Amino acid sequence: MALSPQWLDELRMRTTLSAVIGRSVRLTKAGREFKACCPFHNEKTPSFYVNDEKGFYHCFGCEAHGDAIRWLTDQRGMPFMDAVKELAAEAGMEVPAPDPRSAERAEKRASLHDVTSAAQQWYVDKLASSEGAEARVYLKNRGFSEKVVREFGFGFAPSDRQALKNALPFDEPMLIEAGMRIEVEGKDPYDRFRGRLMLPIQDTRGRVIAFGGRILDADMHGPKYLNSPDTPLFDKGRTLYNLHRAAPAARQTGRIVVVEGYMDAIALANAGIAEAVAPLGTALTDYQIELLWRQVERPILCFDGDNAGQRAAMRAIGRVLPMLRPGHSLAIVRMPAGKDPDDILRERGTAAMEELLANPGNLLDTLWAFERDAMPLNSPEEKAGLKERLLQHVDAIQHPDIKALYKRELLERFSSFAFPPRPPREFKPRGQWQGNFKPPPPRLSPETAARLKHAMSGGSRDTLSSAVIHGLLRHPGEIARHEAALSRFAARDRNVGPAIDSLLAAAEMLDSHAQSPISLPEGLPAPPANTRFAFLDKGTDPVNAREDLAEAVSLLVERPALEAALAEATARFETDPEGAFAEQQRLLKRKLEFEARLGHMASRRAASSATKDRDSAQDAEPAGGA
Repeated sequence: MALSPQWLDELRMRTTLSAVIGRSVRLTKAGREFKACCPFHNEKTPSFYVNDEKGFYHCFGCEAHGDAIRWLTDQRGMPFMDAVKELAAEAGMEVPAPDPRSAERAEKRASLHDVTSAAQQWYVDKLASSEGAEARVYLKNRGFSEKVVREFGFGFAPSDRQALKNALPFDEPMLIEAGMRIEVEGKDPYDRFRGRLMLPIQDTRGRVIAFGGRILDADMHGPKYLNSPDTPLFDKGRTLYNLHRAAPAARQTGRIVVVEGYMDAIALANAGIAEAVAPLGTALTDYQIELLWRQVERPILCFDGDNAGQRAAMRAIGRVLPMLRPGHSLAIVRMPAGKDPDDILRERGTAAMEELLANPGNLLDTLWAFERDAMPLNSPEEKAGLKERLLQHVDAIQHPDIKALYKRELLERFSSFAFPPRPPREFKPRGQWQGNFKPPPPRLSPETAARLKHAMSGGSRDTLSSAVIHGLLRHPGEIARHEAALSRFAARDRNVGPAIDSLLAAAEMLDSHAQSPISLPEGLPAPPANTRFAFLDKGTDPVNAREDLAEAVSLLVERPALEAALAEATARFETDPEGAFAEQQRLLKRKLEFEARLGHMASRRAASSATKDRDSAQDAEPAGGA
């Protein structure tokens, strides 16, 4: 009976490993994992861990490691097929029925493993021979140690078109099916790899399934790097180079690094960074991303710093956006322009590479920076194009909570970029005044005065915004202090925004050092009835008034964002009731906190008024006693 790798992967994904192991071992929850004393060796302190998300157990004491199938075969002594059948029954999967053709394909794959294994040994022998002298010089110049050359299985393919065929005792069809020979109609078959430094590509069990070859002679025709084609053994979209070595290293370091090519992965290993893998000539696939997530929750992409490398990073981001789930994402290292990891290691050393890997950017930052810098943004139309591209990325995200969070964050960044705050200005009197003569209050234009008066007299139907405008006219020196926050608010509020914009536009006329309020041509309207804001009281200490005004501006700016988030959460109820309810409850809690801050301002003013009343009453009492 032949079981495909895809079917076995599905079985592992449907199996909760902790439930299987927990039948015979007492597990204790430890964060996202479970721990226990290792069942494979005697120990007093737990060093055996089970990770359901990644689907494996591992002992840091005796190095026991495996999945659910391995557990049943190693710990319970079950035959492989019995273990598979037991797990399949629990997972609700049918074990594929015996199929003569499947058995034949499995036997063929086993035979093809013989071909690739023999070819690998032949390439290694050729590297050590006189024919491999040029390849050995190349490896030496790259600084690869002898240990790394042996560990990664470097070899050499001679230039003779029939050399491999003459050396290996396999039929032509097998060599062609294994990808070692090329068949062209009307011509004799010939060796695929010629005059190249050779590298074996191995599966997760370390078996050779394909090859990669780098050209050595610059005058030779053909691509610089050449990989085996897809074969019954090799599917480049389901294979990550060096994963069988990187996975154990990743369990020790907690990270895995994805580079563009296998030579970069080897260069990192040569520098002591063993947890590096590479795709094989294609963009990262969904399957490869899932493979990475089984090792760590946040793999680090480390692509070249040229334009091609940045495009490769964006293709990976585009692939992963629909797959995002809580706790799982990508980290991205932005390499210096024109540099790859091997360049950094040779020019600046391992410490510089480690520093880059220790400070990767997150997926959202990289997405924003790439789209912002992708093309000029000198016109409203170009800025609108940026917003459209960002929202297209957001629409690709399937998880509702992550989608909402990305949308909010990217739109906030877009607003700050498209509507930047005016640069702070130093407010100075428009003239020099002598003696005790005070300058008259500046005159605002009739249009500006009309907007401000409308906002303050109830036209805005908003006590908070009316009070803030009152406060800024009473304390004009505070306008420059809060200009950036007020600009963001004005861009988001259709009702009060025009009045705030008018006030900011007239700010150059206002004396920031003035101690008296700025008057409108027809005088200031009365403050809002039953106002709770101390900064509108004439008797409030100036320092306290400025602090209260700053708090009111903060509340004014925060409110539109809070209301918009609540509306968005409410709109999601039909499609995602559970997620929308949780988000709405969180936002309602924030709204209660918002109202509490408003109430606190009122209580401060009430306390201040009570103190003043008490002091006045004490001053009015007659001297002496009865």
